[in-house]
Amino acid sequence: MSVTSPRAFLAELFDAAVAAAHPSTCVVPHLPAPPASGRLILLAAGKAAGSMLETAESYYLDTLGFDPSRLVGIGVARHGYGRPTRQLEMVEAGHPVPDAAGLRGAQTAIDLAAGAQAGDLVVVLLSGGASANWIAPAEGVELDDKRALTRALLRSGANITEINTVRKHLSRIKGGRLTTLAQPAHVVTLSISDVPGDDPAVIGSGPTVPDPSTLAEARDVLTRFRIEPAGSIAVALRDPANESPKPGNAAFANAEYHLVARPADSFVAAEKLARAAGIEPILLGDNLEGEAREVAAAQAELALKLKAEGKRAVLLSGGELTVTMRGQGRGGPNQEYALALAEALAGATGIYAVAGDTDGTDGGGGDASDPAGAFVMPDTLERARALGLVPAEFLANNDSTSFFERLGDLLTPGPTYTNVNDFRAVLIDP
Repeated sequence: MSVTSPRAFLAELFDAAVAAAHPSTCVVPHLPAPPASGRLILLAAGKAAGSMLETAESYYLDTLGFDPSRLVGIGVARHGYGRPTRQLEMVEAGHPVPDAAGLRGAQTAIDLAAGAQAGDLVVVLLSGGASANWIAPAEGVELDDKRALTRALLRSGANITEINTVRKHLSRIKGGRLTTLAQPAHVVTLSISDVPGDDPAVIGSGPTVPDPSTLAEARDVLTRFRIEPAGSIAVALRDPANESPKPGNAAFANAEYHLVARPADSFVAAEKLARAAGIEPILLGDNLEGEAREVAAAQAELALKLKAEGKRAVLLSGGELTVTMRGQGRGGPNQEYALALAEALAGATGIYAVAGDTDGTDGGGGDASDPAGAFVMPDTLERARALGLVPAEFLANNDSTSFFERLGDLLTPGPTYTNVNDFRAVLIDP
């Protein structure tokens, strides 16, 4: 079978990966039975919070006929990622930099959890982005200080585990604190993973699970990446009261945690589609980390080798790449990967690629209309030269969005209402 339109085929692979992780298909099978007599409290946060809450509300009210007077809750999603709910509040808040809407939404979630009784059931619907959406600064820390720290961490090149180690020690909801607040109620978390390794302590900064990281490790992250925090943050990171609850804490004996969608599930769907097209899928891993341009260079080298061998294949990879910001441009790790890949491929024929974030946005200014990533074609550099664009200059300025925008090669699906991190596919079709 031939792929008549490589770009359309790559888009189909991306769409299949997203569909495999959508809450409408993965949440309902894992929803727990409602409480016999108490309240059902639904608390959702993250980029999939709107669709997870919408799905759960419909299931309990329509499918099970649960008493609406016993159902309460709130969802906090990224701006543009809210979904219509009938009686539960839906808040749209800042991401990746938190804002006042997230502060209000997180406080409502805290109040609902703290008011839970022994006969109540608290169902936490968690997805990537919850770290920014549920913003509840530790005592003495101002929102503006946390916003500035978030910007510095995102520009530093720190990975998601390191960033969340800091976040968990500056919060009243992250790092297991939500579960401790909800006692004596039973807590069930349904989670869509967006982190390499699917570690519950990292997804959304682990609000419902024990936190093995420490205040000392949080301070070390800031030291290693040469981040000078505001005074209030420096004080908070030395306050023993801000240490997170650890494994063995009695509160977690009354809690369950279930992963309902993982990056691996999305790659199974992409592999199936590739095989149906007669193309060999080669999975390089769903949990890759590292500098976007360095990973791109290594994958370009592999793609060129496979082409030289006459292979017909598609390299698939996920995870969460990072960008150490040195310029003032626009773009996220997927677009920077794509630009570095195009440069490394140097116009080689028969090699095509797409790189995109499965949540629908990659970096950018936090708008729902931000691109998810970009396509790379064999003639990418040729078309760039015709427009007077120099890829190396755009890379130096971390301005991959502007580069692909001029070429018309941005991937712009809009909000997908889910999030299982990066999806990259490099098609070798000589």
